[in-house]
Amino acid sequence: MHAAERQLRIDLAAAYRLAARRGWDDIVWTHVSAALPDEPGAYLINRFGLRFAEVTASNLVKVDVAGRVIDGSGAAVNPSGFAIHGCIHAARPDAVCVMHLHTLWGQTLAALPHGLLPLSQPALRLHGRLGRHAYEGLRFDAGEQRRLVQALGALDGLLLDHHGVLTVGRTVAEAFVLMHLLDRAAQIQIAAMAAHGGPPPGVGAEVAALTYRQWVGPDNAPEGVDEWPALLRGLLASDPDFDA
Repeated sequence: MHAAERQLRIDLAAAYRLAARRGWDDIVWTHVSAALPDEPGAYLINRFGLRFAEVTASNLVKVDVAGRVIDGSGAAVNPSGFAIHGCIHAARPDAVCVMHLHTLWGQTLAALPHGLLPLSQPALRLHGRLGRHAYEGLRFDAGEQRRLVQALGALDGLLLDHHGVLTVGRTVAEAFVLMHLLDRAAQIQIAAMAAHGGPPPGVGAEVAALTYRQWVGPDNAPEGVDEWPALLRGLLASDPDFDA
């Protein structure tokens, strides 16, 4: 195994374990995937039937964008996992990591007509950077995959109406940190709306746009550079087997 694949497996397994610690998992459903740097069209995803807390670097499954298992393991993978992840990896080579979850706050936000409002600092990082995809049922056919990719475009993520949330990143760390910001912003928005009796006034468009530019900086470096080492240190203390 090349060193790059080994490191990607470790980072992806860490994302699963960190998601489990935050209560972002949904028993055996939802997925986080990562495209392999030296194998175009191949990516890693969780083995179907495992809880997020059981994912390790070595039990991740290698599949292609059509959902075929290509590592010789014969492992089961969830068709809805590659239906969503495969089409995004195929359309967005820059989206090294795709994170799709059914978090409580994310699903609540995805049920609201307002979308993500500029009500908090975490929300401003994602200001204008989230698309929306209408709910079309449980299965994603080829037509819906095209519409999903179109809704995402070059953005950082999606609200999947009445379904869940999705973020993409140039690294696993970036996708994870963006999901953290989205989940935090959703909690703040829902609490603020409940306290206010509806959507409260948010940050003005000019300041929101300025804050986004300040956040990403002139180099637009990937999110997570600062946070990921700290997250891994915490994980090594609680879940030291994730990199096995």
